[in-house]
Amino acid sequence: MKHRFSLLCMALGVTGLVTLGAPIDGKWTVEVQGRKGAQMQTLTLKTEGTKLTGSLDTGRGGATEITEGKIDGMNVSFKATRAGQNGNVTTAYTGKLTGEDLKLTATREGGGSGKGGSAQELDFKRAK
Repeated sequence: MKHRFSLLCMALGVTGLVTLGAPIDGKWTVEVQGRKGAQMQTLTLKTEGTKLTGSLDTGRGGATEITEGKIDGMNVSFKATRAGQNGNVTTAYTGKLTGEDLKLTATREGGGSGKGGSAQELDFKRAK
Protein backbone atom coordinates (compact mmCIF):
# COMPACT_ATOMS: atom_id res chain seq x y z
CA MET A 1 0.00 0.00 0.00
CA LYS A 2 2.84 2.37 0.85
CA HIS A 3 4.41 1.64 -2.53
CA ARG A 4 1.19 2.52 -4.40
CA PHE A 5 0.80 5.73 -2.44
CA SER A 6 4.40 6.70 -3.27
CA LEU A 7 3.80 6.00 -6.96
CA LEU A 8 0.62 8.09 -6.90
CA CYS A 9 2.45 11.00 -5.26
CA MET A 10 5.25 10.82 -7.84
CA ALA A 11 2.73 10.74 -10.70
CA LEU A 12 0.90 13.77 -9.34
CA GLY A 13 4.22 15.59 -8.85
CA VAL A 14 5.25 14.96 -12.47
CA THR A 15 1.83 16.10 -13.69
CA GLY A 16 2.23 19.28 -11.65
CA LEU A 17 5.64 19.96 -13.18
CA VAL A 18 4.33 19.50 -16.71
CA THR A 19 1.43 21.88 -16.12
CA LEU A 20 3.81 24.56 -14.82
CA GLY A 21 4.68 25.26 -18.46
CA ALA A 22 1.01 25.71 -19.41
CA PRO A 23 0.75 29.41 -18.37
CA ILE A 24 2.66 30.34 -21.54
CA ASP A 25 -0.03 28.83 -23.81
CA GLY A 26 -1.95 31.43 -25.80
CA LYS A 27 -1.34 34.67 -27.68
CA TRP A 28 1.30 37.27 -26.83
CA THR A 29 1.78 40.67 -28.47
CA VAL A 30 4.48 43.32 -28.68
CA GLU A 31 4.67 46.61 -30.57
CA VAL A 32 7.99 47.30 -32.30
CA GLN A 33 9.19 50.29 -34.27
CA GLY A 34 9.93 49.46 -37.90
CA ARG A 35 10.95 51.48 -40.92
CA LYS A 36 7.30 52.25 -41.61
CA GLY A 37 6.36 53.03 -38.01
CA ALA A 38 4.92 50.87 -35.24
CA GLN A 39 4.15 47.23 -36.04
CA MET A 40 2.33 44.72 -33.88
CA GLN A 41 3.89 41.26 -33.59
CA THR A 42 1.82 38.31 -32.39
CA LEU A 43 3.28 35.16 -30.91
CA THR A 44 0.99 32.14 -30.48
CA LEU A 45 2.38 29.40 -28.22
CA LYS A 46 1.39 25.93 -27.05
CA THR A 47 3.28 23.58 -24.76
CA GLU A 48 3.43 19.81 -24.84
CA GLY A 49 5.58 18.89 -21.84
CA THR A 50 8.83 20.79 -22.42
CA LYS A 51 8.22 21.17 -26.17
CA LEU A 52 7.05 24.58 -27.35
CA THR A 53 5.17 24.97 -30.65
CA GLY A 54 3.35 27.83 -32.33
CA SER A 55 3.80 30.69 -34.73
CA LEU A 56 5.13 34.23 -34.94
CA ASP A 57 3.39 36.90 -37.03
CA THR A 58 5.69 39.90 -37.39
CA GLY A 59 3.08 41.95 -39.24
CA ARG A 60 5.03 41.63 -42.49
CA GLY A 61 3.39 38.96 -44.59
CA GLY A 62 1.85 36.29 -42.40
CA ALA A 63 2.77 33.94 -39.61
CA THR A 64 5.86 31.71 -39.49
CA GLU A 65 5.94 28.42 -37.59
CA ILE A 66 8.46 28.34 -34.76
CA THR A 67 11.03 25.54 -34.58
CA GLU A 68 13.25 24.03 -31.88
CA GLY A 69 10.88 25.39 -29.22
CA LYS A 70 11.64 24.51 -25.60
CA ILE A 71 10.42 25.56 -22.19
CA ASP A 72 12.41 24.73 -19.07
CA GLY A 73 10.70 26.13 -15.99
CA MET A 74 10.22 29.76 -16.96
CA ASN A 75 13.05 29.79 -19.55
CA VAL A 76 11.90 29.86 -23.18
CA SER A 77 13.72 29.38 -26.48
CA PHE A 78 12.73 28.87 -30.12
CA LYS A 79 13.69 29.83 -33.66
CA ALA A 80 11.78 31.35 -36.56
CA THR A 81 12.94 31.33 -40.18
CA ARG A 82 11.55 33.80 -42.72
CA ALA A 83 12.28 34.37 -46.37
CA GLY A 84 14.32 37.53 -46.85
CA GLN A 85 15.32 39.45 -49.97
CA ASN A 86 18.63 37.57 -50.17
CA GLY A 87 17.54 34.17 -48.79
CA ASN A 88 16.20 32.73 -45.57
CA VAL A 89 16.85 34.54 -42.30
CA THR A 90 16.72 32.62 -39.01
CA THR A 91 16.20 34.42 -35.72
CA ALA A 92 16.79 32.73 -32.36
CA TYR A 93 14.57 33.84 -29.47
CA THR A 94 15.54 33.26 -25.84
CA GLY A 95 14.06 34.64 -22.68
CA LYS A 96 11.96 34.24 -19.60
CA LEU A 97 8.28 34.14 -18.70
CA THR A 98 7.45 36.32 -15.69
CA GLY A 99 3.74 36.38 -14.94
CA GLU A 100 2.02 38.24 -17.78
CA ASP A 101 5.34 39.30 -19.37
CA LEU A 102 7.38 37.26 -21.82
CA LYS A 103 10.75 38.99 -22.18
CA LEU A 104 12.68 37.71 -25.19
CA THR A 105 15.95 38.55 -26.90
CA ALA A 106 15.79 38.03 -30.67
CA THR A 107 19.17 37.40 -32.32
CA ARG A 108 19.50 37.11 -36.08
CA GLU A 109 21.63 34.10 -36.97
CA GLY A 110 22.42 35.07 -40.54
CA GLY A 111 20.76 34.90 -43.90
CA GLY A 112 21.47 35.69 -47.48
CA SER A 113 23.02 39.04 -46.56
CA GLY A 114 25.42 37.33 -44.16
CA LYS A 115 24.52 39.85 -41.46
CA GLY A 116 24.05 38.05 -38.19
CA GLY A 117 24.24 38.80 -34.53
CA SER A 118 21.97 41.84 -34.33
CA ALA A 119 19.93 41.48 -31.13
CA GLN A 120 16.63 43.07 -30.17
CA GLU A 121 14.89 43.04 -26.78
CA LEU A 122 11.17 42.28 -26.97
CA ASP A 123 8.69 42.54 -24.09
CA PHE A 124 5.62 40.53 -25.10
CA LYS A 125 2.42 40.94 -23.11
CA ARG A 126 -0.34 38.36 -22.88
CA ALA A 127 -3.09 39.26 -25.36
CA LYS A 128 -6.41 40.04 -23.71
